[in-house]
Amino acid sequence: MTASGNDPALAAEGREALRPRGRAAQLAHSELRPGWTTGACACAAATAATAALLGDAFPDPVQITLPGGRSPSFALTQERRGDGWAMAAVTKDAGDDPDVTHGAVVRATVRRGAPGSGITFVGGDGVGTVTQPGLPLPVGEPAINPVPREYIAANVRRAAEALGDAGDLVVTISIDDGARIALRTWNARIGVLGGLSVLGTTGVVVPYSCSAWIASIQRGIDVAIAKGATHAAACTGSTSEQVAEALHPGVELLDMGDFAGAVLKYLRRHPLPRLTIVGGVGKLSKLAAGHLDLHSHRTRIDPGHLVALAAEAGAPAALREAIAGTTTVAHAVALAAASGIDLPARIAAAARDEALAVLDGAPVAVDVVVIDRAGTVLARTDA
Repeated sequence: MTASGNDPALAAEGREALRPRGRAAQLAHSELRPGWTTGACACAAATAATAALLGDAFPDPVQITLPGGRSPSFALTQERRGDGWAMAAVTKDAGDDPDVTHGAVVRATVRRGAPGSGITFVGGDGVGTVTQPGLPLPVGEPAINPVPREYIAANVRRAAEALGDAGDLVVTISIDDGARIALRTWNARIGVLGGLSVLGTTGVVVPYSCSAWIASIQRGIDVAIAKGATHAAACTGSTSEQVAEALHPGVELLDMGDFAGAVLKYLRRHPLPRLTIVGGVGKLSKLAAGHLDLHSHRTRIDPGHLVALAAEAGAPAALREAIAGTTTVAHAVALAAASGIDLPARIAAAARDEALAVLDGAPVAVDVVVIDRAGTVLARTDA
């Protein structure tokens, strides 16, 4: 059984949800209204602006296609055209799980690009710039994350093709008052300066009740035990689920999300023989440091703990100092790797130790799988 899903985004702008699945998902989400990510709003604005630039009018509402096959429609907040450009704006509705960007106006201005250039992105006012390594974009790039870029480009390309155009376009994304709103996020701490990040792996914000999600995790464990299952995988998101299924076909999936403590405490009272914990290196570094709530709004990455893990592996003083100054675990991992130190292996081992400590002697064998954003396995422990 798989519980409801949710994947908090790195830049702490808001919760970026995964697909709800099964009865547990209905339990967690049935009474709450979903909303849209900044990526989805930017996609709708860019699609409308493309249609107006290359055609005769702005489609309003404008329909887009998101990952997973959803095809929502968005009303336009504003539309303007000039010589060689078109701009459309959409107001973000985060549903019943509003974050600091709820109500923000997301704009897209589309211009023609050089022949053969394809679709390129520019960060406008209110969109931050990546200033430090370790994020999924190079330093100097606007903080329009890779997955939103993919589906924005796909929708813009589709709109251009429908109008017989090659789709060589420059898309500028901006967010009204984004620099001020970003002060209420952790963007500056992870090296995104000057504005917000454009996020959204699925385009949908699925709100959740913490108590309902924890209840759905517990029901998942109950069902696994009732079925006679001997092995379950607690996963932080959809990529982690895919890795778990690839490593252990047929394993019972528990959509742990950020609630590592809920899984471990319930298994302490209701054990099953084996638990595999699968998650991104950033989230599992929090578990390794003793945090049982992995949410980006409630617990921070601990560079001091990463330094301690690296020191255990023999890191020299210069490397320890460099890791202490990092703002992302990915950057710390890269620095350690350059010195021949396997920091993910240390994180995995420490996370396993913390899990066993919470289980407090319950007859559950635990192993940990640490992955990167692409789903590549960085480290594994034995059970």
